[in-house]
Amino acid sequence: MNWSNTIRQVHRWVSIAFTIGVIINIGAMTQTQPAFWIGLLALIPLIVLLGTGLYMFGLPYLARRRGAQQAG
Repeated sequence: MNWSNTIRQVHRWVSIAFTIGVIINIGAMTQTQPAFWIGLLALIPLIVLLGTGLYMFGLPYLARRRGAQQAG
């Protein structure tokens, strides 16, 4: 199994969870006193998105570095 493809799939599914969390958060903000944990519904997937996004951002640079080390 290719880890890069797995990370991409996780990133896609977590982005859907993040979007749903934001929609629930916006709906809860219309209420008079939203619960604290509702704000975390969007924050927790956002942290996972940050990690997977940084990994995918760095992949081309790591591949280029590995290629240069193998050639040299």
